[in-house]
Amino acid sequence: MSLSALIFDVDGTLVDTEELHRQAFNQVFLDFELGWDWTPDLYADLLRYSGGANRLVAYIKSLSLPDSRAAYLEQIVPMVHRSKTCIYTEFVNDSALKPRPGVARLIDEALRSGLKIGLVATSALRDVRELVSLTLGRDVAEAVSSVVCAEFVSNKKPAPDMYRLALNMLRLPAEACVAFEDSANGLAAAKAASIRTIVTPTRWTRRQDFIGADLMLSTLGDPSDPVDNSEAALIGGRRYLELKDVEALTKISLATSIPLT
Repeated sequence: MSLSALIFDVDGTLVDTEELHRQAFNQVFLDFELGWDWTPDLYADLLRYSGGANRLVAYIKSLSLPDSRAAYLEQIVPMVHRSKTCIYTEFVNDSALKPRPGVARLIDEALRSGLKIGLVATSALRDVRELVSLTLGRDVAEAVSSVVCAEFVSNKKPAPDMYRLALNMLRLPAEACVAFEDSANGLAAAKAASIRTIVTPTRWTRRQDFIGADLMLSTLGDPSDPVDNSEAALIGGRRYLELKDVEALTKISLATSIPLT
């Protein structure tokens, strides 16, 4: 079956937003006088949990706290997370975020070829639309065929629910799509929905387990920001991923990944 859609994770895959998320969490911790500070290493570890509220709950459970204190903190997680989301939105609006290498080029090539673009994100819908408009332009944001966000499903990644909903919204079978992810949870979710998946880890996720990825590259690459020679060997010697490389995944699984150092 021919390729009909590209489905992108957002945070980390389209744009590396995780540092802004981390800063927003630390700001809300100050605002609520919680006395917490999520270092980069700690935040990278917490990214094993999909969704900010789930990260907060996991962190609380990791602390040695009296039961009453732990119960109180878990009770206020929704309020803390809502405040964090507002802070994050302000940070995004004040930042100069750019898409990761190759993302804008590949999406443009796909749209010009008549393919659909889907987004699957554990962020709130409002944040996703704003981020895509700011970094890829309003025309691309309006051309997106489907957006599935955290509030649309009960089970977040690594469950396949978000990707299955995306397939329904796109009205396409899994074999006509290729997913793009940066995390192990995202990879597991896409593969559980039977979608071939290209992984481009960030500095936050590069130590995660990506066994099962159909292709793994440090980035999608651009003419001005190419991948290195070892990665180019995975895509026919080219220095950046082209749509024809993605189309090949709908015919054969590369089942090849490379370690990032």
